[in-house]
Amino acid sequence: MGRTLLIAGLTAGRFLTRLPLPDPGVVDERDVGRSALFYPLAGLLIGAPLWLAGLVLGEAPVVVGAVLLLCLWVWLTGGLHLDGLSDAADGWLGGLGSRERTLEIMRDPRAGAMGVVVVGLLLLTKWSALQALLAAGQAAYLLWVPLLARAVLLLVLLTTPYARTQGMAAASARCLPRGPARVVFAVSLGVVLALGGGAGYLAILVAVGLFFWWRRAVMRRLDGFTGDTAGALVELIEALALVALVLVRP
Repeated sequence: MGRTLLIAGLTAGRFLTRLPLPDPGVVDERDVGRSALFYPLAGLLIGAPLWLAGLVLGEAPVVVGAVLLLCLWVWLTGGLHLDGLSDAADGWLGGLGSRERTLEIMRDPRAGAMGVVVVGLLLLTKWSALQALLAAGQAAYLLWVPLLARAVLLLVLLTTPYARTQGMAAASARCLPRGPARVVFAVSLGVVLALGGGAGYLAILVAVGLFFWWRRAVMRRLDGFTGDTAGALVELIEALALVALVLVRP
């Protein structure tokens, strides 16, 4: 059992981050399904270096510190979710309301104009929010915001059907241990509240509200989610949670 969980954890870490974790070797669908239980932990592995870097860069000019943090953030994730956001934006706007056309565009690995624009705007939003957080000495938020965004992926898998028949997300949806996933999701929210207090509560409200808006949109257009739309959700939660924390300052 311990080795099974280790393989699942390494699978999640190597999928969602670019950290030099050991290769778990060949994995099957059950390993992929169990790996989703470790998505919030992968978010914490992303958040911890960001938090530490934020502390180190606290004395640097905020414009420079913020761009270095953003570069680190993108490197830690390998741009995985940014790629999903780009594909989802191209598909959503180019699909013209058609399920088949939207899915076809999202399969295309090339980035379209709208994908580039949306990713650029999102990175600009994060950069601006990071400047404000550094100026206010609130780098600690960076520890748990990535955790929260990836915990919501469990909510996606628990509540929303997969729109395709193949892909890593399809295996996760089919083989996810649903009972443990509910526990991990609840514990993740508890960790966010413990680390963030009132700020964590605000971020959870933003994340859950955005999830319901996102779910309504993907169900109406695609009758389910794809890996690209899930990645887009992660990026949107991170960016909007940071903006809310900057504007409200709980």
